[in-house]
Amino acid sequence: MPDSAPLLAIRDLSIAFNQGGRTNLAVENVSFTLERGRTLALVGESGSGKSVTALSIARLLGATSASYPSGEILFKGRDLLRASEDELRQARGSQITMVFQEPMTSLNPLHPIEKQIAEILELHGMRGARERRGRVIELLAEVGIPDPATRLSAYPHQLSGGQRQRVMIAMALANRPDLFIADEPTTALDVTVQAQILKLLKELQSKLGMAMLFITHDLGIVRKIADDVCVMQRGRIVEAGAATEVFANPRHPYTKALLAAEPKGDPPRADPAARPVVTGDNIKVWFPIKRGFMRKTVGHVKAVDDVSIIVREGQTVGVVGESGSGKTTLGLALLRLIRSEGPIAYLGKRIDGFDFKSMRPLRRDLQIVFQDPYGSLSPRMSVAEIVEEGLVVQERGLTWEQRRDIVARALADTGLDPAAMDRYPHEFSGGQRQRIAIARAMALEPKFVVLDEPTSALDMSVQAQIVDLLRDLQKRRNLAYMFISHDLKVVRALATDLVVMRYGKVVEAGPAARVFAAPQSEYTRALFAAAFSIEAQGEAVAC
Repeated sequence: MPDSAPLLAIRDLSIAFNQGGRTNLAVENVSFTLERGRTLALVGESGSGKSVTALSIARLLGATSASYPSGEILFKGRDLLRASEDELRQARGSQITMVFQEPMTSLNPLHPIEKQIAEILELHGMRGARERRGRVIELLAEVGIPDPATRLSAYPHQLSGGQRQRVMIAMALANRPDLFIADEPTTALDVTVQAQILKLLKELQSKLGMAMLFITHDLGIVRKIADDVCVMQRGRIVEAGAATEVFANPRHPYTKALLAAEPKGDPPRADPAARPVVTGDNIKVWFPIKRGFMRKTVGHVKAVDDVSIIVREGQTVGVVGESGSGKTTLGLALLRLIRSEGPIAYLGKRIDGFDFKSMRPLRRDLQIVFQDPYGSLSPRMSVAEIVEEGLVVQERGLTWEQRRDIVARALADTGLDPAAMDRYPHEFSGGQRQRIAIARAMALEPKFVVLDEPTSALDMSVQAQIVDLLRDLQKRRNLAYMFISHDLKVVRALATDLVVMRYGKVVEAGPAARVFAAPQSEYTRALFAAAFSIEAQGEAVAC
């Protein structure tokens, strides 16, 4: 291959899938090149064809369902579409590697991390066990795992989200690849960990000289890491060019819409006279650590430690912090879904002593919306059955027709077509599934809703739509929200008050406008730097 030729050149690539006898074109006539040492970002919403394009490079799409009506995938001058299985096997893991969005689903939960990394080394020719162990330790150190020799026997569940992603990167870099493909590798991570991973990738790319294909829907990440950008919509590239040029002077309407898709608008005004809906004083949730044959309690994990909170009618309390800070545990405690210590009151009445039976009548007023709508919606139930489930329990006197009317109103209120209520969750997009989850909560006309990362898995434009929806519902119904998130841009658009948590404790709290304008805690400043700064200082907070 001539030195002037690009490492990767995709020319007029089309990808089709055969489903039920029908052929659907997922990618149409896509072309781009990627040089050594440079980073190209493929951006666009879910379903635009980004991941399908990336998977096709390593020929990871199903051979029976996927076909390539046109195009070439030239890697080092060789067309991978015409490569043999042996040639592809040699390229995968050594010359072309890939890291996916959720490391917990990519790592084998039954094997320690040493075995998983060493397996790649062995497959590509490193036979000596001692040599492999030394290389694994070297790789773990390279990706920033502290005391790597002591972590060899650790299983994935014993690592944090950031550490798991670092292990995935170590596996991808094991054989010093020429092309590194990263498919949404930071979407599920906290902003500080996200900044650390981006910084790590840039450092490793500079050190190894590899090319990087970065797939994301987060344009803030593209600004930090990409040299060039291709914007995809409905399987086609609608705009391409240098990242600085595309951001400074977008030409296609879709690109302009993506850049304008950040959550906007102002949160509800603070009103100290508004009625407190839910209050918690000095809440504690401690989980015992038990060891030994007799399972004696030798300590506690202080998931929530002495936290006080007031959520008022028509207002939103944003709770932010890294994974493991206690955000979700606090929300579950306020809803009495887990045991806790400390007074909890609903509309001025203590409920922390209520048992399951006593809490049941209050469940309609206290609702929760979870992060992953696909995981929280039963695939075996229709949308109508999902949304009406709470009505069946709480409103036993309603007829089938009355429940259908309430479901229709709830779906309409959340921007969904009531005529689709007999379809199933898999037939909807991610944003639509989140609207269904919100409709399920709103069907019971609650007074307090815990929103647990409801936008983190969504595209930027869909995020903005969900924020507008939540703001509109709150205004019309005078709802009290507790909004849990690590996405500070979304929190800033919704929160009246802000609580910053770390290791189960509140490190800073107050009116959201004041905290965002002048954070007092060093930890809060580090969070904000990671979320809002173009050159995020992720190393300020340990992984």
